[in-house]
Amino acid sequence: MMGPHCWGGGPGGFFGHPFGMMIGSMFWALVIYGLFLFISNRVKHGSKHAGQSETALDILKKRYARGEINAEEFALMQKALEA
Repeated sequence: MMGPHCWGGGPGGFFGHPFGMMIGSMFWALVIYGLFLFISNRVKHGSKHAGQSETALDILKKRYARGEINAEEFALMQKALEA
C-alpha cells in the first residue's frame, strides 16, 4: 500500500520528493533572512540613539520647558553658551 517514498519516508526530504527539499531549503533561507533583517534593524536603531548627544543648549531648552528656570535665567544662560 504505502511504500517507503510516501509521506516523508524516502529520499529527497519533505514528502519524499526533490521539490519538497527545495521548499524546505527556501523555508530555512527565509528564516535566516528574517533573522538578518531583525538584527540589522536593531543595530541601526541602537547606533542612531548612541550617536546623538544633546548639546548644552538643548538641555537648557528642556529645563526652560519644564519650568525649572524662568525666562530671565534662560536668556542669561543662552547668552553665556553662545559666547
